[in-house]
Amino acid sequence: MVKLVGDERLDYLLAENLRIIQSPTVFSFSLDAVLLSRFAYLPIQKGNILDLCTGNGIVPLILSTRTKGKIVGVEIQERLYDMAVRSIEYNQLEHQIEMVHGDIKEMPKTLGYGKYDVVTCNPPYFTTSQKGYQNLNEHLAIARHEILCTLEDVIRVSSQLVKQGGKIALVHRPGRLVDIVELMRKYGVEPKRIQSVYPKINKEANTILVEGIKGGRSDLKLLPPIIVYDEHNEYTPEIRKILYGDKAESSVNEICE
Repeated sequence: MVKLVGDERLDYLLAENLRIIQSPTVFSFSLDAVLLSRFAYLPIQKGNILDLCTGNGIVPLILSTRTKGKIVGVEIQERLYDMAVRSIEYNQLEHQIEMVHGDIKEMPKTLGYGKYDVVTCNPPYFTTSQKGYQNLNEHLAIARHEILCTLEDVIRVSSQLVKQGGKIALVHRPGRLVDIVELMRKYGVEPKRIQSVYPKINKEANTILVEGIKGGRSDLKLLPPIIVYDEHNEYTPEIRKILYGDKAESSVNEICE
């Protein structure tokens, strides 16, 4: 049995055959986190992997199905950290996934410089100058806005934590792509792969996935786009496969909000 607090629920990750604790008033993961988990290159048999701004542990949980390497998730909000720990325990993944409660800016000193083969992050997307965060509850405001860490913090810290030749993978909004490229190069990370995500085939991209290599040579690849919805407002086969695996007829409400 798993202990649920308040309005928490235990949701299915059908493609991975896992369960995750979620709360609509604290945190519910989005498709972006799932796409990041599938986009990042991972060592298959062994290695050290780190996920920053991990929330309720969605990215580490999915990554655990793609690698046998050790995974560490870092989350500053105690409530989300606790939710992630309980989800990891419920799925009996304590041997592979470890959670750290703390500020990502302190992690190079806490965890070690140049230790990780891969660093992933689904960071806050919006600056505090953008309207709206004042009206959110504290948990959602911190998750969505750069209150406790900025994009530069994320890329600087990721560069400090990753090995030379290691990979950093981020998901963000297209409007920050130039900032991401500039900041990666500022901190010695060369952008290598970019993939755009479109809500529909005739719409502008609303999400980007970016991967860089620390100390890598210049050679950027633009991957084929991901289209989320078809002309009937149904998930495309690619997205259905990502979310549901061989359980593609299941309800999306069981996966994420």
